[in-house]
Amino acid sequence: MFSPLVEQLISALRVLPSVGPKSAQRMALHLLERDRDGALALSQVLAQAAQQVGRCEKCRTFTEETLCKLCDNSKRNQRQICVVESPADVLALEQAGIFSGVYFVLHGRLSPLDGLGPKEIGMDKLAQRLQNDTVEEIIVATNPTLEGEATAHYLAELCKSQSVKISRIAHGVPIGGELEYIDGGTLAHALSSRREL
Repeated sequence: MFSPLVEQLISALRVLPSVGPKSAQRMALHLLERDRDGALALSQVLAQAAQQVGRCEKCRTFTEETLCKLCDNSKRNQRQICVVESPADVLALEQAGIFSGVYFVLHGRLSPLDGLGPKEIGMDKLAQRLQNDTVEEIIVATNPTLEGEATAHYLAELCKSQSVKISRIAHGVPIGGELEYIDGGTLAHALSSRREL
């Protein structure tokens, strides 16, 4: 029904999470009908981000620099690392404003069925960091899902082999919940009442 280029735009928008055919169609038509300047700005920033944004060498969050702003901040406690599943979790914890350490972003969680083993989520890089840096504590802030718990147990074994203290944020976060959707007060409480694994 639409021209080939409009169909391509609709198809391209479907790569976004939770965007089905109708939502993609509405977005494409909105951009073309009412916000061509916004569409051009979006396309330019998206292309630039896709080309220039990489991962921090230390914590693996998204950045255009070698080190992200948090890892490069001398005021952060470099001896305390909070391990999270995604960059969105870093943002959620930072918005809570209670954690002053640094992070390690897994970009996933252990899930053999999805082909995600320890190497795919960066456990080898975290192990190197434990060996090379003076890390005193790992705080596990993976989501309280089956895969998140399996990842936490793997981290516990890794830390015990390196004689590093490990704790887990308290389960004030609901079972099956995602950190990026939890309010700051709940996150602050969960972080402050973490327990040792």
